Amino acid sequence: MSYRELATRPVLAWSAVMVTGRLPVAMAPLALVFLVRERPGGYTLGAVLAAAYVLGEILAAPVLGMRLDAERARPQLAAGLAVGAAGFTGLGLAPGAHPVVLAALALLAGTGPAAVPGALRALLTSLVPERAVTQAMSTESMLTFALWAAAPALTTGLALGVHPAVPLLLQGLLMGLSVAGLWLLPAGWSAEAHEKGASTRRALLRAWPVYVLGAAGLTLLALAELILPALLEQRGIGIGWAGPLLAGFSIGSAVGAFVYGLRGSWPGPLAVQSLVLVLAVAAGVALAAVLPWTAAIAIALVAAGLLQAPASLTRNLALRQVLPPSALAAGYSVMYAAVGAGYAVSGTLAGGLLKAVAPSTAILWGVGLTVLLTAIGAAGERRLTRRAPAVADGEVRSEAAEVAPDAQGAAGASAEAPARNVRR
Repeated sequence: MSYRELATRPVLAWSAVMVTGRLPVAMAPLALVFLVRERPGGYTLGAVLAAAYVLGEILAAPVLGMRLDAERARPQLAAGLAVGAAGFTGLGLAPGAHPVVLAALALLAGTGPAAVPGALRALLTSLVPERAVTQAMSTESMLTFALWAAAPALTTGLALGVHPAVPLLLQGLLMGLSVAGLWLLPAGWSAEAHEKGASTRRALLRAWPVYVLGAAGLTLLALAELILPALLEQRGIGIGWAGPLLAGFSIGSAVGAFVYGLRGSWPGPLAVQSLVLVLAVAAGVALAAVLPWTAAIAIALVAAGLLQAPASLTRNLALRQVLPPSALAAGYSVMYAAVGAGYAVSGTLAGGLLKAVAPSTAILWGVGLTVLLTAIGAAGERRLTRRAPAVADGEVRSEAAEVAPDAQGAAGASAEAPARNVRR
């Protein structure tokens, strides 16, 4: 199936809701920094507010995702987006409020819509035929990276050119528009019942290797984004190159998502694809850390970006293989929390290392953490895929055992029928 076939009214409406709902999220960390940077200790306070926002996302995503009603998700999604809109608007209207109040509003803005990304992904895949799922997810990835590439410039331009509160007010408005846009979409998506004896929680826990590999991929993004300015200073390169280099990474990711979606399937199991892609991205980030020239760093980052999006796509596609349909939205939400945690842990580790080692060394340590997480996730997923056929075989045998007595009973009843007729 080609991308052209995705140009249907439901998918276009979904894209509008996704853009208006996700652009505020992409703008949030930088907008919070600009909001308070002119106050005493402004940059530190901005970092705290951004941390509160991300913490709200990480903690709320799995909890709210597990509570979603697949067939009637619209009211829950609308409520979450409305809470997020209120949080952003409150921050924009009260930039001089006490830091505790600002932190609470930031936490609220992150918590409310935390389950929306996972739910929108599940809704998108329900709008297209099964053969088009890869292209649909690739389209979502392209939109996501485009938003993340545009958000810094939009936020910076509004904060410095108009007023620091304007980005937050725009975020509140956009998220409010996404609430209205939900009524252009189906109320939910159909979800098959869970297998007998299985629960959503158990199904989600079994998929832990997929989440670990997802977190491993985002540790690399954190290294590229957070330490690149310090690395450029170490190399004697103008820090102004940080923006174009990161834009190149994001553009490369959007192109990688497009290329991955050109084919319905790629050679090899998804687990192997993900392992190869994450390690290749790690190699690109490591090269960026050790190469001394601007052009070489740019090439390494663009190459890493090209593979970053496919690595993420394979993780989301793998969830569809290991989770029942009714648990997919919750699984995507847990993945969202896992990759956010990976980003935060890697950024924190690298930030701490910068106090003791050179930026290039800090990046290499972060790459080492990525490789460790990748090894753990790959080993766990190998056991998971080995176990799946055995479980399926056991279920088939169990079903056969349950059918057999019923068949025997039916045969017995058929044999007894003539006797009963004779007695009559």
